[in-house]
Amino acid sequence: MARNIPEWLAPATLAEALELRAHFGDAATVVAGGTFTGILMRQRLIRPGALLALRNVRELAFIESAGEGALRIGAMTTHRAVEHSELIRQGWPVLAHTFSLVASPRVRNQATVGGVLADADYASDPPALLAALDARAIARNPQGERAIPVTELITGYYETSLQPDELLTEVHIPGGVERAVYRKFRSRSSEDRPCVAVAAARVRGRLRVVVGAVAERPQYFPDICALASNERTGHELAVEIGRRYAAAIDPISDSRGSAAYRRRVIAVEVRRALEDLDQEVQP
Repeated sequence: MARNIPEWLAPATLAEALELRAHFGDAATVVAGGTFTGILMRQRLIRPGALLALRNVRELAFIESAGEGALRIGAMTTHRAVEHSELIRQGWPVLAHTFSLVASPRVRNQATVGGVLADADYASDPPALLAALDARAIARNPQGERAIPVTELITGYYETSLQPDELLTEVHIPGGVERAVYRKFRSRSSEDRPCVAVAAARVRGRLRVVVGAVAERPQYFPDICALASNERTGHELAVEIGRRYAAAIDPISDSRGSAAYRRRVIAVEVRRALEDLDQEVQP
């Protein structure tokens, strides 16, 4: 029996990659690190006619300051590079910590920042934190670029708001992030993926709490966060915000926990994240 082997597209420059993306559109599956795409292909969940591999596009692998406390990370930057970047360790330790929690060193050496967002895997660690930090994904096509808040990028299970002719090229994290924490709750010791993930941050004086791994997209409720107008949340308000998040989210049931179990964990982990955030405030 003949096997359908996908056409392999390997651009060496960003301009070439954008041209190929615009030409093939959804007919070509974009491959960054390949960790997630490989799983889907092995399980025969996708059978792409072409693979657009970005590994040779070195323009997309970078970590650099962007002025006024902001940060730029190229889409092809690996998780391992974020984990070990001296710039990130000094200025953004919560990023280094969060990326260090993903899978194993072998996976982190391959998986990329752009890939983890474009894959829109609901049980990945970084999207919740990046959403809490008010990060923007930069999408480009041959005509130009646009900035998409991470809270708007992921639209459903493995679905994003990227257009068929667009590539996710980098992530911008704004200045004004005063402090941030990330909590990963695992319900199965044999598995790395979170049952509930909570990221909490103070960005330009405002609280942002994002819960991941519980629904089709990271869950963020600005109206609930607005209850915390002071620098410190305090125990009682942390409990109330946790309770409201648990009530507002419609959690999924999967092998890592039922919806009812997740709802209880959400309340506890949101409260703990806010308590952790309070401990970051200097007395």
